[in-house]
Amino acid sequence: MTTVSILGSTGAIGTRTIDVLQALGGSYQVAAMVAGRNVDLLVEQIRKVRPKLVGVADEETRKSLLDRLEAKERPEIVVGDDGLVECAAFPSDIVVNAVVGARGILPALAAVRRGARLALANKECLVAAGKFIKDAAALAEAEIIPVDSEHCALFQCMLAGSRDEVHQWILTASGGPFRTYSKADLEAVTVEQALRHPNWSMGKKITVDSATLMNKGLEVIEAHHLFDAPYDKISVLVHPESIVHSMVEYVDGSVLAQLATHDMKLPIQYALTFPDRVTAPWPRLNLAEIGRLTFEEPDLDRFPALRVAIESGKSGGYAPCILNAANEVAVEAFLRGQIGYRRIAALVESVISDLAGGEPKSVEDILDMDRRARAEAELLLTKG
Repeated sequence: MTTVSILGSTGAIGTRTIDVLQALGGSYQVAAMVAGRNVDLLVEQIRKVRPKLVGVADEETRKSLLDRLEAKERPEIVVGDDGLVECAAFPSDIVVNAVVGARGILPALAAVRRGARLALANKECLVAAGKFIKDAAALAEAEIIPVDSEHCALFQCMLAGSRDEVHQWILTASGGPFRTYSKADLEAVTVEQALRHPNWSMGKKITVDSATLMNKGLEVIEAHHLFDAPYDKISVLVHPESIVHSMVEYVDGSVLAQLATHDMKLPIQYALTFPDRVTAPWPRLNLAEIGRLTFEEPDLDRFPALRVAIESGKSGGYAPCILNAANEVAVEAFLRGQIGYRRIAALVESVISDLAGGEPKSVEDILDMDRRARAEAELLLTKG
């Protein structure tokens, strides 16, 4: 029996993880789950998979959950960020980290430090604290298997050769909903438009990040950490069809690509069952129906967030942590209608300029800078 903990069970990745586990059958058991405040869905999930431990956002949600469950149905329930880490540390073979943002750092560390496989759907924890998470995983001999479709694709393509044989890692990007927009068009985009991704159904934060191409910049930094890839060997290619999920070019000129439908269940299942491949009930790729695959270079002038992210990754030190924290604040401000779409990247770049410099010595240093960067971003928001 393989035991699995799901951090972010009521989100897009979490709900699909439960679907995958149900399809895989009785050889997998959910040990722990973490959700936010979606009590209706969480009650349904608890009744479906019977976890022993559940984490929720706050005491009010905990009380509501207890009121909804019969005594025989109730797992142990923990609360807040401490509860999130407790669920990651709870005994299980695999931890699916699908919480949003820098909150994923401490649970990622808790999982790898005890030697669990980390099925990683939270790119922000590697962006902000990649060195420390990778070092902890190496010390405990814990696997990190990426769930992001692009990094899962790179992971699979790299099975064909060694890291030293790679000429470049090629991350593909859909281009988001504004791929063909002019700069003038981008000035007027709305939250509703930004949340209409052409190919993927995801949470609000990652959907906005996809619209600005910040998501692809974060993925460049994630790839750097996952594969020990030098930044000058990581490239981005816009691929509107989102069928080629990423590619690896080897030194002999061979380019290996992983192709699949727009369904996150496939990389989730791969991270759970690796090194085995298991028959899946999901729709399969039909290239004849698609007919054509197209590619183009990203426009860093119209989408400066990608440039800002790549530059921060190359700068190193605290810059990626600041990038991530400031972006989280900026995206929330955009979703609230406080700032326009074009200001997201500008705000992030300003915070990096104000705070970057120095080298973190510990995860505590990273968490401290994360708080400072958020405070600086909020301060700049109040100044208009």
